[in-house]
Amino acid sequence: MRSQALILVCMVVFGVVGTCHGGSLKKGFYNNTCPNAEAIIKNATEKRVASDPTLPARFLRMHFHDCFVRGCDASVLLNSTTNNTAEKDAIPNLTLAGFDVIDDIKAEVEKKCPNVVSCADVLALAARDAVSFKVSQTPLWEVLTGRRDSRVSRISEALANLPSPFSNFTTLVQNFANKGLNVQDLVALSGGHTIGVGHCNAFSNRLYNFTGNGDQDPSLNATYATFLKTQCQSLSDNTTFVVMDPGSGLTFDNNYYVTLKQNKGLFQSDAALLTNKSSRDVVDKLLDSKEFFKEFAKSMEKMGAIGVLTGNAGEIRKKCYVVN
Repeated sequence: MRSQALILVCMVVFGVVGTCHGGSLKKGFYNNTCPNAEAIIKNATEKRVASDPTLPARFLRMHFHDCFVRGCDASVLLNSTTNNTAEKDAIPNLTLAGFDVIDDIKAEVEKKCPNVVSCADVLALAARDAVSFKVSQTPLWEVLTGRRDSRVSRISEALANLPSPFSNFTTLVQNFANKGLNVQDLVALSGGHTIGVGHCNAFSNRLYNFTGNGDQDPSLNATYATFLKTQCQSLSDNTTFVVMDPGSGLTFDNNYYVTLKQNKGLFQSDAALLTNKSSRDVVDKLLDSKEFFKEFAKSMEKMGAIGVLTGNAGEIRKKCYVVN
């Protein structure tokens, strides 16, 4: 039933923004062609996360940024060329990190099973395995496989599709609806901000120039704003960063919603979740840890099916940063 639900999401989404391609995602897609693929990716991912605890947040954000543009097709991993500027070089993606690690994990898979496992599946699995590491003995969500890799990556599409940290509730709802996701998904996936960092230029307007008059966002917790000003000392600071979830920046949990209710959401897009009753109700629901993990898993599974290329569409890249 879960597999059918994901395929239905793909159909719904692409009634709006494109077409699903032949075939479908399924559990254990590589069982016959590369039986150890998922184990190789899991072991390679966990090995790297053990030495770099920032990777879960990086992989999760990378997966999100991939799926929200052309779909979950590894287009975010492609480098720009002489004739094309790729998604990777769009402003929202300039702070992404970990591309080289995904390339290394893919190389380990290629050694065992050349030309079989897509970069899109490597990224989807690595994101899940990285976040699950040290949190759960079992994967936090199911990743169906069978994605193929896009041959196309355009900066313009990243700029047009990625949700902005400056967005209000109405804009966020539309961004997510365009991908077949609802308010429940918006709030659950925002919980991914419980790990990782935000750069000052993505929120410093809330500290220094919220309405263009040198003012502070009145919805931002005043004590938290004072702290943030010690970290981000001007509107022009585009290099300093702070953890998105104070006190829980490396721990994947539901603390994001606790801080959000204290008006300590870092971005305008976080604070926006408290401006509508339907989203506030979901925030309150996800204050329960069990509910958060359940709903986050459901929304990640839906997101992972957006715009997938399957069957004979796209290709299986040998190296994730360049088309074959």
